Amino acid sequence: MDSSHGPSFVQMLAESIDSLRLLGRRSVLALLGIAIGSAAIVALLNIGHSAAEEMMRMFKGMGTDILVVNFPAKPGDRPLPATLDTSAVRRNVPALTYVAPISLNGMTVRHAGRTANTTVVGTTSGLRSIIGLRLASGRFLSDFDHKSTFAVIGAQIAHDLEANGQPIKVGDRLQMGNYVFEVIGIAQSLQANSLIPIDVNQSIIIPIEGLRRVHPLPAISGIVAKALPLANLAATADILHRYLAGLFVGREVNVQIPQQLLDGLKRQSDTFSYLLAGLGGISLLVGGVGVMNVMLMNVAERRREIGLRMALGARPRDIRMLFLLEAANLALAGALLGAVFGLAAAYAFTRFSGWTFSLAPLALPLGIGSSLIIALFFGLYPAMAAAQLQPVQALRDA
Repeated sequence: MDSSHGPSFVQMLAESIDSLRLLGRRSVLALLGIAIGSAAIVALLNIGHSAAEEMMRMFKGMGTDILVVNFPAKPGDRPLPATLDTSAVRRNVPALTYVAPISLNGMTVRHAGRTANTTVVGTTSGLRSIIGLRLASGRFLSDFDHKSTFAVIGAQIAHDLEANGQPIKVGDRLQMGNYVFEVIGIAQSLQANSLIPIDVNQSIIIPIEGLRRVHPLPAISGIVAKALPLANLAATADILHRYLAGLFVGREVNVQIPQQLLDGLKRQSDTFSYLLAGLGGISLLVGGVGVMNVMLMNVAERRREIGLRMALGARPRDIRMLFLLEAANLALAGALLGAVFGLAAAYAFTRFSGWTFSLAPLALPLGIGSSLIIALFFGLYPAMAAAQLQPVQALRDA
């Protein structure tokens, strides 16, 4: 038979749609299986992407121009100094606007009969500008306070040290060890920032030189710095690393920049999105099995029709194409329906969570494309089984 003979593609498409309509509920159930799988992939990918974008926005809002230096300890390392010449650091790394050493020490603080376990942070005046600290009252440390017993307390510690309902205020005295420190400032509550190695709300900040009064062997724990707005952070971090490595010979120097953390978060969010897509793919496989079941039952019930078509000249490829088109129609309708419901579900979830909805670039292509591929894969066997029927056998068994 000439290849030009036989039904056209449009005719077979119309017949496949009509056949699915006659199947009724079975077609609807198979379509729903594909739609649920497609919706799961689209929804989960978009939810994961929106969560990742929200997390990235949160970290970017905490300061993308901050550099954090820490000194991983190893046996035999030389001890770190108690203070740091921040002016010398800025001279050698011109891209830095503020530099502040940090020394962390756990301690019990007393005030008016109340005690609190807190972290005493020894630092310099530059810390305020680096972390964007605001004060509820009083002032922050200045460059002239290095010999003074002054302290700035975090919002949570101020609350914990309230005595008889009376809030702590500027001018009050705190006892730390054998010394009394005067409160010169009370900080406003500050959102936790994982880029910064301290929780200001739970801390008491004193001049780093004053740590010798409350700790026998003070040493800096790390350094935080703020770069110029247009500075190249990677290059600045490299210059800072070289300078500090030469300054602290015998100690490992680790300089972290926000981009490194953001890149790590991006890799984690991508892994999380792939996991969610895999869970959606399992739902899609269940839908594909439903398509195969419907198509096999369809072939079994239409053996007489298949036999008559072949007896009248239909080629095996015409039969195969007819059933593949039925599977494709189910897949396309289910994939599009699932994509709409998946987007709606993801949008509703992100709005309920207080996030900003962000469309994942691959969500729709993966959701719709994988649905089509799965449905066609599971519809291929029934279509090939129908095409391999012999007309006489099909008419006899029907």
